[in-house]
Amino acid sequence: MNQPMNQRGLFLTLEGPEGSGKSTQLRMLAQRLRAAGHDVLETAEPGGTPIGLQIRRVLLDAKNQELSPTAELLLMFAARAQNIDQWILPALAAGRVVVCDRFTDSTLVYQGAARGLGAEMVYDIDRIACRGLVPDLTLLIDVDIETGLARAHRRNQRTREVETRIDEQSLEFHKKVRDAYRHLADDEPKRVKLIDGNRPEAAVAADVWTAVEPLLAK
Repeated sequence: MNQPMNQRGLFLTLEGPEGSGKSTQLRMLAQRLRAAGHDVLETAEPGGTPIGLQIRRVLLDAKNQELSPTAELLLMFAARAQNIDQWILPALAAGRVVVCDRFTDSTLVYQGAARGLGAEMVYDIDRIACRGLVPDLTLLIDVDIETGLARAHRRNQRTREVETRIDEQSLEFHKKVRDAYRHLADDEPKRVKLIDGNRPEAAVAADVWTAVEPLLAK
C-alpha cells in the first residue's frame, strides 16, 4: 500500500471480522483519548458522512442480496472517498486524532479475498479514492468465527437490525475473511497489530491502548 500522507494528525483504524467487538473498542479508545486531552474524530465505514450513510443502507440491507461483488466494491469506495474528503483529511490537517471503524483493509479482506475480486483491483480503486492515505496504525481485533457470528446474531436480534447482509453470508465466506485478516497482520506487522478479541472487553482495551500510546508520544 502507498506510504501515509504528510499529516499533522494521527489516523487510527480498527478492523476485524463480524462480532469482533471492534466498534465497542473504538468507542472505548476514543473516550480514553479524549480523557487524555486529544481532539478526536470518530467515524465509520461504510458510512461516516450523511452521503456515506445512504450508501451504507444499500450495501448492508439484507434485502439487497442481488448486489454484485463489483458493485459492492465500488460502493464501498464511494462511501470512503466521501468520508476522506469531507471529514478525515480536514480533521488530520487540523491535527486531530481520527479513529475509523474499518478502512481499505476491510475491502481487501471482504471484497478482495472473500468475494474473490483480488487485491490488485482493490488497490487500483484505492489509489483513486484514497490518494495515498494509509492508517498510521491499524488495530485488528481477531475473534474465532463461531464466537463472532454468535455475537453478531445476538446483537441483530436485540436491536432488530436490518443491516445484516454481510452477517448472513456463508460460513466459508467468514472463514476467508478471518484468514485474510490474519495474513494481512503477518504481511504488515509494523502497521497492523493483531489483538485477541476473545477475551473480556477490558483486557482487549488494555492491549489497544498499549499499541496506541507510543504513537501519541510522537
